[in-house]
Amino acid sequence: MSSHENERRQRRILLLVFALNAALFVGLGVAGWLADSSALLANALDNASDSAVYLISFLAVGRALMWKTRAARASGIMLLIFAAGVLLDVLRRTVMGTEPIGWTMMGMAVIAAVVNLLCLELIRRQRSDDVNMKAAETFSFNDFASNGGILVAGGLVLWLNQSWPDLLVGVIVAGIAVKGGIEILRDASQPA
Repeated sequence: MSSHENERRQRRILLLVFALNAALFVGLGVAGWLADSSALLANALDNASDSAVYLISFLAVGRALMWKTRAARASGIMLLIFAAGVLLDVLRRTVMGTEPIGWTMMGMAVIAAVVNLLCLELIRRQRSDDVNMKAAETFSFNDFASNGGILVAGGLVLWLNQSWPDLLVGVIVAGIAVKGGIEILRDASQPA
């Protein structure tokens, strides 16, 4: 496959995963707000930052290595900022109180997991060493893992009739984001 054809394919996939993540941001955000769920709102914010990263990665395809490295660094920094925002929201909900709705959490987690698995598969098919494609793969994998946590938390919220599982998963989602952000920044700092 020619370099130009590979770049065109990367752009198409990044644009598709951008659109899917933007849709998840809206859906998870509305559901998280209605269900009073820190975990769903964290996941929505994660999908918003992912959308921005996929757009940055889309713009980086075919550019010089320095541009790609800067784009990957911006992606890593955005993930770390997202994690800080989620931790602040969890702290606020811990202090102010919250009553998450477990069924909504579980239903949205399943929908988001299917979409994130699709995104992950599309990105992995690229088999690219490009730092931005690796960042996109990290984001999709983190999202898929987070969806599993939200599914479990929703079940625990229903079973225990308590909010702490939702808050705990919000913290875990933030931790996954920190790990992913650090990995992306590490990859971006490696010499080509």
